[in-house]
Amino acid sequence: MEIREDLKYTKEHEWLRLEGDSAYVGITDFAQGELGEIVYVEVDTVGEEIEKDEVFGTIEAVKTTSDLFIPVSGTILEFNPQLDENDGDQPDLVNSDPYGEGWIVKIQLSDPSQLDELMDHAAYSDLVS
Repeated sequence: MEIREDLKYTKEHEWLRLEGDSAYVGITDFAQGELGEIVYVEVDTVGEEIEKDEVFGTIEAVKTTSDLFIPVSGTILEFNPQLDENDGDQPDLVNSDPYGEGWIVKIQLSDPSQLDELMDHAAYSDLVS
């Protein structure tokens, strides 16, 4: 199980990678392993302002469907086109590359101070061990 040091994490197993005043969000390697084979990702909140910890989409595996929670408040700028069934239709990228090509949304942060509330590598490692 990979836990990268350059990311921030939530107790719901989402990760966030900051790039300027926007960020990429996905689910962790631990989460994708627990869910199993990802067959569908739905995000219908592009363009919407979402508050921290609100649901921004769902992820469906062979055995279950789970809500996706936004780690910080912000506007959903983009849904990864490679995961979208209307574009790339490759939801399995969440399994094969959860921290890279398997990112789920790009967001514009509205309150960067909320980043301080997220877990770092060490804290997330403790949570999942």
